[in-house]
Amino acid sequence: MAQQSLPVTREDLLVRRAKLEKSLAVFTDDHQITSLIDEVDSALERMDAGTYGLCETCHEPIEDEYLAADPLARFCIEHLSTAEKDALTSDLLLASQIQAGLLPQQGLCAAGWETAYLYRPAKIVGGDYCDLLVHDGRLYFAVGDVSGKGVSAGLLMSHLHATFRALVAQDLPLNEILFRASRVFCESSLSERFATLACGIARDDGRVEFAIAGHTPVLVAGASGVQKIKATGLPLGLFCEERFFTTGTSLAPGDTILLYTDGLTEAESPSGEEFGIDRLIDCINPGNISSPQGTIDACVREMEGFRKSRKQSDDLTILALRKV
Repeated sequence: MAQQSLPVTREDLLVRRAKLEKSLAVFTDDHQITSLIDEVDSALERMDAGTYGLCETCHEPIEDEYLAADPLARFCIEHLSTAEKDALTSDLLLASQIQAGLLPQQGLCAAGWETAYLYRPAKIVGGDYCDLLVHDGRLYFAVGDVSGKGVSAGLLMSHLHATFRALVAQDLPLNEILFRASRVFCESSLSERFATLACGIARDDGRVEFAIAGHTPVLVAGASGVQKIKATGLPLGLFCEERFFTTGTSLAPGDTILLYTDGLTEAESPSGEEFGIDRLIDCINPGNISSPQGTIDACVREMEGFRKSRKQSDDLTILALRKV
C-alpha cells in the first residue's frame, strides 16, 4: 500500500511543540499547555509508527481538511462524538459567515469601472480569494486560489485578504505588494502551502496594471478580440525572496477584464473533459458582453451546460470589471 500523503508534516508538529514550550516558559504550571504538548508528542509517536492521520476507531484516513485544521485529530469526522460533531458544525458555519463578510461589495462602481463577481465555494468554507478595494482614486482588484481545500485553505485565504489590504494602504507599487505578500505568506504558513494570485490596479483613464503570480491567465475583451495576459511570476509563498513583474494595458469604454479561478476552466463534463480556456474565451466574445454581471452569467451558463450532471468539485470564483 502506498504511503498516505498528509497535509501535516513532522516539521509542522515540531514547530507547534516549540511554540507551546515557549509559552510554558512564561505560563509555568499551565496544565492546558502541558496537555497540548503531550498531545503533540503522541502525534509524533503516531507519525513514527505510521499510524498518524488514521482514525483510531475505523483505521481509515482522517479527512485532509479536518486534519490540517486540527493536526492533533485522532478520529475521522464520522467517529467524532455527537458533542464534537455539533461543535465542528458550529465552527464551520461561523467560519463560513466570517468568510462571507470578507467579500467585497457586490456591484461596486468606482474609478470609472463597474464590477460584479461570483464566489461559490465547493464546501462550506472555501480557499478562493476575491477582493475589490478603492484607494486614492484607484480600483485595486484581486482573485486568488490557496492550495488545498476546506477550513485550512479558508484560514490562509483570510490571511491573504488581510495582508493584501494592509499593503495596498501603504501606497506600495504593485510588484512590491506581491513581493511582501509572498514573503509574509512564505514565513507564516505551513510548509508546502502557496497561493496563486491575479491582481491589478484600474485607473479612471482606462490604464490597468496587472501582476499575476502563477494564476490562470487574465482575459481582456475589447473591440479587437480577447487578449490573454499570462503569469508574470511564481505563486505566492513558494520562495520568500521571489520577485514579481507587472504588465499594463489601456482599455476603452466597454472593454472588460475577467479574472477567475481554475474551478471554472477545470470543470469537467460527464466524460471527464475540461471546460478549458478556449470555451471561456468564446463566452466573453466582445459582441456578447452587456455588463459585468451579464458576462459572469454567460460564463456560468456555458460551464454548467458543459458540466451537466457533474457536481462542483472545486471552489469557483469569477470577477468581471468593465470600463465605463
